[in-house]
Amino acid sequence: MSIVLIVEDEIIEQEFLKSIALEELQREDTVLTCESGIEAIRLARQYKPDIIIMDIMIPEMDGLTAIEEIRKFLPNACVAVLSAYSDFSYAQKSISLNVFEYLLKPVKPRDFKKLFLRMLDRVAECKNHIEEISSEEGISPSECQQYFMEKAIKYIKDHFKEKLTLKMVASVVYMNPKYFSQVFKKEMGISFSEYVNTLKIQHACKLLEATDFPAYRISMECGFSDPSYFSRVFSNQMNMTPQNYRKYAYDLKDNS
Repeated sequence: MSIVLIVEDEIIEQEFLKSIALEELQREDTVLTCESGIEAIRLARQYKPDIIIMDIMIPEMDGLTAIEEIRKFLPNACVAVLSAYSDFSYAQKSISLNVFEYLLKPVKPRDFKKLFLRMLDRVAECKNHIEEISSEEGISPSECQQYFMEKAIKYIKDHFKEKLTLKMVASVVYMNPKYFSQVFKKEMGISFSEYVNTLKIQHACKLLEATDFPAYRISMECGFSDPSYFSRVFSNQMNMTPQNYRKYAYDLKDNS
């Protein structure tokens, strides 16, 4: 069963969006509507919608602020923003909130239908993935977060030498990037970037000990695109430069 929340203060527009959504939903699905940001948060908290269609300019609290609040307890909801304004700052804020799509008004019925179908597909994909994991691994849906974190750590360890981003890893485990970042830091005690850089520097130490590769080559082997940045990160973590570490490692080997 899918739950859809449409937040639009223009009643004619609200009815238009609701009618298209109902055409694509099943009888057991639910469509909720409201006209303000505060009411949107209340309904989202109560019903936990899978899909949210949010206008920006609405009473009491603007749509983007409402989404920011909703993301705190519904990090994986599929959200689309509707706006009559092509303001870059709105689009930029939407990206930071992991909004699925940003549509400018007036919205054509054909365009909204295509968007809504894509959102339904995304929700179904996420739900199926969670169900498959629960079934295959013998864990409950509530335990899936821990499973996904373990999967994320494995993925990072397998790919840390590549140009790995938080968004890439979050997508592998079907998490909202901002929420994934928060969960990762809570579980691991350090940020995503700190963890990845630690793995890179550990690998760099092994290469410095076992090879005669110059620093720029080791930088590339560890996934750093900038050798000077690699040297700074290495020095911060090891309290010495890569060259001094190599000398230290060689001296230690000679004295053992």
